[in-house]
Amino acid sequence: MSTFRKIWNFIWHEDSILSWIVNIILALVIVKFLIYPGLGLIFNTNYPLVAVVSGSMEHNQRNFDEWWSVNGNWYEKNNITKEQFEKFRFKNGFNKGDIMVLFGSKNVKVGDVIVYTSTNTYPIIHRVVKINQDSSFIMKGDHNSDKDPTSVSSSVGKAVIRIPLLGYIKILFIDYIFNPILKPVISFIIGIFK
Repeated sequence: MSTFRKIWNFIWHEDSILSWIVNIILALVIVKFLIYPGLGLIFNTNYPLVAVVSGSMEHNQRNFDEWWSVNGNWYEKNNITKEQFEKFRFKNGFNKGDIMVLFGSKNVKVGDVIVYTSTNTYPIIHRVVKINQDSSFIMKGDHNSDKDPTSVSSSVGKAVIRIPLLGYIKILFIDYIFNPILKPVISFIIGIFK
């Protein structure tokens, strides 16, 4: 039997723990180095898919009118009417655990939901509430307080599609599996070199 056939059989037909581990690693490599960059090339962004890791865009009320009655005052003070907001994409926000599909962020306008990077670990996804004369954006999470608006100079992508709950796969993996295992290992390695 050729080496290629043995490897093929091991990956696709063998039912051992080692074969499962190799399959998982292979899947992660394919997604990380082929699928994700391919989507980025097609969608014209380095971040074609982003998992929502906070509740900053959630609307906890039952419907848009209830949400507006609680939050609309801030938007009206900042020249965004209820009628305008109702025409915005994702007017009902989205939730932690959703996945957002992003396209390149040309022609950003007030009401668009964009992703930008900051000093945080994760990219941030908020709504554009104002565009300054220098073309920077004032961003605000729909759920965040009135003191939240942040100025950013560029975005990495504009949200165009929401896939509910699929982002919890990343959140669970990173927050509950990867970090608890990795943090002690990193601390140990740092301790060795001190």
